[in-house]
Amino acid sequence: MIRTDLRNIAIIAHVDHGKTTLVDEMLKQGGVYREGQATTDRVMDSNDLERERGITILAKNTSAVWDDVRINIVDTPGHADFSGEVERILKMVNGVLLLVDSFEGTMPQTRFVLRKALDLGHKIIVVVNKTDRPDARNVEVVDEVLELLLDLDATEEQLESPVVFCSGRNGTASFSPDKQGEDLAPLFQKIIEHIPAPEGDEEGGLQVLVSSIDYNEYVGRIAIGRIERGVIKQNSEVAVCDYTGEIPTYRGKINALYRFDGLKRTAVTEMRVGDIAAFSGIEDITIGQTVCSPDSPEPLSFVTIGEPTVEMSFLINDSPLAGREGKFVTSRQIRDRLYRELLKDVSLRVKDSDTTDSFLVSGRGEMHLSILIETMRREGYELAVGKPRVLFKEIDGEKHEPVERLVVDVPEAAVGSVMEQMGKRKGELLVMKPAGGRTRLEFLIPSRGLFGYRSEFLTDSKGEGVMNTLFEGYRPYYGEIPSRNSGSLVAFESGTAVTYGLYNAQERGILFIPAGTEVYEGMVVGVSPKDGDMNVNVCKRKHLTNTRASGSDDALRLTPFKNMSLEECLEFIGEDEILEVTPKSLRVRKAILDNQLRAKSKNK
Repeated sequence: MIRTDLRNIAIIAHVDHGKTTLVDEMLKQGGVYREGQATTDRVMDSNDLERERGITILAKNTSAVWDDVRINIVDTPGHADFSGEVERILKMVNGVLLLVDSFEGTMPQTRFVLRKALDLGHKIIVVVNKTDRPDARNVEVVDEVLELLLDLDATEEQLESPVVFCSGRNGTASFSPDKQGEDLAPLFQKIIEHIPAPEGDEEGGLQVLVSSIDYNEYVGRIAIGRIERGVIKQNSEVAVCDYTGEIPTYRGKINALYRFDGLKRTAVTEMRVGDIAAFSGIEDITIGQTVCSPDSPEPLSFVTIGEPTVEMSFLINDSPLAGREGKFVTSRQIRDRLYRELLKDVSLRVKDSDTTDSFLVSGRGEMHLSILIETMRREGYELAVGKPRVLFKEIDGEKHEPVERLVVDVPEAAVGSVMEQMGKRKGELLVMKPAGGRTRLEFLIPSRGLFGYRSEFLTDSKGEGVMNTLFEGYRPYYGEIPSRNSGSLVAFESGTAVTYGLYNAQERGILFIPAGTEVYEGMVVGVSPKDGDMNVNVCKRKHLTNTRASGSDDALRLTPFKNMSLEECLEFIGEDEILEVTPKSLRVRKAILDNQLRAKSKNK
């Protein structure tokens, strides 16, 4: 059976190329909103972190209707650290819109997501977006996409993929690079013409591959997947099986069944082959499992999700200020939360360590893990985390390490500084070419070499540079890479930081805290430009004399302190340091707080 009334597509692209903005316009023109209804920008970026950072973190489902054809749309993340979301979502669709910025052209994540789509044999529509930019390079960008398709060994049919020129912000599309168009009709027409309709055996036993998991406090886990065969009905008995065979087949019942209608889920009693269904009632269901008819439990194979490359230790917070700001502070609560995250994030790994108060958490990159930490922090969790470290592999008896493809766009004046830093960090130059008044450099660099580099890169490029990374694979160990060349300013005693103490300490480096901050012995209060740590007494008060009044402190002028973000803290911390994370504060501290014990351990 072929479902001519249905199309399933995913929108894939590099970060910031305009996927979510284009989906906004597709929904507006696809009849999702009633006339005159108030709408918001980037409506698919529904959680606070996505809106604040301007990135998509979780893949989300929606649908629009055009010419009586329902188009199920999946908006996917563009950042490489969340590529696990893209890998599993591609199993749910029959074709993809490959979105490419009309100026930036093909970028690292474009290569990654396109390779995954080609491997699955999906039909592709190339969408050149932001064609209204004054610096648009529409024709050149199409050539770049063709080169990339050739590079990735695309079939002849895939090389002849149609091209649509869009402005997601204006809601226009056309088949000509020189014409803006009036609406998105050309894009919708091309989706219906080019993307194959879902097909399958409606009379056969049920098969639904679970590609995504949502959670609701009232109904528990909600599984989302495409119906590959048969019909799914509310209140029906089903069997749940796993293609790996690790989990024995068990039975469950579909309590509620939902269809995606625009931005909401509509309860239905029955759905057929090709539909993307959401259903609740099966308590322990996870991503990659297949919901089948109890009479014929046949599991479907799931995509192999790429392995994590970065690991961090998550610990209970045992600092002198522990337990004051967090609601969930025990190791049991932190462990439960981490294992709950595994249900919906397939590219995350969590392992119990040798001690009961720490856990090893692995992910695709620093941002992948920092988003998890920030999410937990906002939920009221208090914890401590160690320095990120890469995961090495032994291949044929030789030590291998993860390597990233780094692409930077910088002003010409910054090229020398970037090349110098890359040399120190074992970067290998692949491509160097002009890109519209700037220079694009492409490197292969060990993942270790990128730790702590982002802030240095912004300094070297005077804030004008753009850097993007993508995991390339494992290569033989590159040797030692010099670590942070700055030291920490460490609080000498516990108390409250005062202006007089901070004034004397600021001569030693850049401070992280203002006056009035509560500090403890071993807490890092700033960074020193010199190598090696330095103890400073930020609680030191001026002694009163006959000629000096206590009000003289007001005349001391402090340099503005550096308010460190979570990512900056993770980049900064050294091997012997820990980041204390609470709902209200971020504090870098030494693993050994006592100054004398720390000095003894270094001398050993």
